[in-house]
Amino acid sequence: MVRHRNLSSPAVASRPATSYIVRMQDHDHSQCAHAHGHIKLTPSRQLVLDKLCAAGRPVGAYEMIDILAAETGKRPAPVSVYRALDFLLENGLVHRLASRNAYMACAHQHGRSAPVAFLICEKCGRVTEATSPEIDEGLGRLAQDSGFVAQAQVVEITGRCKDCAA
Repeated sequence: MVRHRNLSSPAVASRPATSYIVRMQDHDHSQCAHAHGHIKLTPSRQLVLDKLCAAGRPVGAYEMIDILAAETGKRPAPVSVYRALDFLLENGLVHRLASRNAYMACAHQHGRSAPVAFLICEKCGRVTEATSPEIDEGLGRLAQDSGFVAQAQVVEITGRCKDCAA
């Protein structure tokens, strides 16, 4: 069973882990920047994470440079933005969508190596982050049977969302 989940709701946070979907447009992004807990962020990394959370959609590195330049009045060097994005990616705070060459704030509170599926609408551009025990088990078994130790498991599924398919 797949459920929509608003992570800011105390009632939802107390439920047992199940499959869930978070449409980035429905997610309360004000909580994103505070969800990292024990990870210390430099001011520039925090700003990149804040801007990704506020965007609520995949953002490319060069678009992030433009966003940061508009915010601070200074254009950051591409290498500094890529380093911030790499750090956030390594710490499970963002995901990279390879097909879009873009980054997106993580809408879930799952482990860094937990499998994540992104449902990407080719018509409206909506991106939905989804996880489920079935995906976790299936991909885990596939890697284990191959003797492979996965560090990241991201599946991108393109098509049309329910609104655009109608």
